[in-house]
Amino acid sequence: MYRVGPLARVNICDYIDTPLAEGERKLFKAIAGDAGAVNNSFYYHYARLIEILFSVEKIEALLNDPALLGQNIRAKAMINQTHGIGASEAPRGTLFHEYWVNDDGLLLKVNLVIATAQNNLAMNRTVRQLAMQYLDGTKVTEGILNRIEAGIRCFDPCLSCSTHAIGMMPMHVQVVDEAHRLLCDVRR
Repeated sequence: MYRVGPLARVNICDYIDTPLAEGERKLFKAIAGDAGAVNNSFYYHYARLIEILFSVEKIEALLNDPALLGQNIRAKAMINQTHGIGASEAPRGTLFHEYWVNDDGLLLKVNLVIATAQNNLAMNRTVRQLAMQYLDGTKVTEGILNRIEAGIRCFDPCLSCSTHAIGMMPMHVQVVDEAHRLLCDVRR
């Protein structure tokens, strides 16, 4: 299992080249102690804040860079291949993408592996851990639904899941026994 996004990025980062964000990265890494990595999903938010702080510091530095006011900062892209594969780091995590275009540059086919798909196993494990910790018997309460929602939101899932108001995320939770018999079925 692996995770992508701010938690993974800050965990593997050796330094940040802005002073305030670097100070926060050091505090963050101290949480891990001998474990070497901060693995609790709820620290996604802390890692995200460190990245935001870095972004603000870096934007300030770039706004004061005279090279950005020059004439040689724009590039013109032309078709040089009809098939391309790439990876880019985005706020939610790594995006793997593959494109096919025709000779006019019009898209024929696109294949994406987004951060939410890559974090799916970790999100499922988070939900399972929350259920094991807070589910008492078979009754799914609003409190348990709220904890599950908070656990999922740590991963900053795709927009269809992340843009709902707190407590309004559509969910379908089922409690089953070892024989896979349905014990409780709740929809929100």
